[in-house]
Amino acid sequence: DTLPPASRSIAEPCSVRDESRRLLKRLGVSGGARDEHDTGLLIALAYPDRIAMRRPGREPRFVLRNGRGASIPTGAGLEAEAFIVVADLDDRRPESRVFLAAPLSRADLDAAYSDQVERVAVVEWDDAAQEVSARMQTRLGAMVLADDTLVAPAAEEVARALLEAVRKYGLTVLHWTIDAARTRDRLAFLHRLDATGWPDVSDEALLGTVESWLLPFLGGARRRAELERVPLGEGLLSLVAPQRRRLLDELAPERVEVPTGSRIAVDYTQPEAPVLAVRLQELFGLEDTPRVGGGPRSFDAAPALASATADAGHARPRGILAWRVFRRAKGAARALSQTLLA
Repeated sequence: DTLPPASRSIAEPCSVRDESRRLLKRLGVSGGARDEHDTGLLIALAYPDRIAMRRPGREPRFVLRNGRGASIPTGAGLEAEAFIVVADLDDRRPESRVFLAAPLSRADLDAAYSDQVERVAVVEWDDAAQEVSARMQTRLGAMVLADDTLVAPAAEEVARALLEAVRKYGLTVLHWTIDAARTRDRLAFLHRLDATGWPDVSDEALLGTVESWLLPFLGGARRRAELERVPLGEGLLSLVAPQRRRLLDELAPERVEVPTGSRIAVDYTQPEAPVLAVRLQELFGLEDTPRVGGGPRSFDAAPALASATADAGHARPRGILAWRVFRRAKGAARALSQTLLA
């Protein structure tokens, strides 16, 4: 005779116990009480991917060994079980509804599949704690059987977890000191002049090469706050070929000395037009503009020189950098005189 199928009514869920009794009666089989866990072990041996572990929380939700989610209806009699084996489910995603299942003891699980249990070090960035977390997990497939603190994770794994955080949040997660930012601006200026000889330090390029310039300088950092001590400037300079490093101060000097003896910082924030912010009187006696980038490649002086004239009695300094400072100072002086005479 054909046996009637198991009921799939969610309102009246069937447990393994009920289905077993019905089938035994239908087949005329008699016997004493049976341990439901024996049934669970048999199903687990037949369908190892159907083993499931209860998730934390009040709802009876489980994660299967294969990583899929499943839930059982309230009142099915298996809500308190730590492990079950699913015999029948609706195969929906992302979480299936279980129609037929049996409990599985931890002892039976270990006895049957101890050779497939793995211990895995999980070192990853923790968004909530803003630091790298390290755990030693005991796993059977996607089920985490134990999750313990890993006291001494490998330094390389911690560093790589930090790199993942940098990739996720961007370069702003790092602590850019004034010196490090200036080094980056100077390199950006030189890259604009010679893309083959100087490294690309744009956000996209740096995020794509963090293993090269950032990883060696993390120095055991594990928390976001500890990133403040990472020498980002040194990391950027590591991208420059050793034979070219001496050219950095020559082609993109950090400071320029003017006739008064002052050493004025050059602003490379806009690599297409570096700025020397200096008082006009400090340029008197300057015969030629300080040049950066190795000469006329760094500036296009002709348009500005052709459209401007100097005040009588003052020699105009040659070159676009000095002339921009000169012209701005002259405009400010005129504005001030007009205000005083008004």
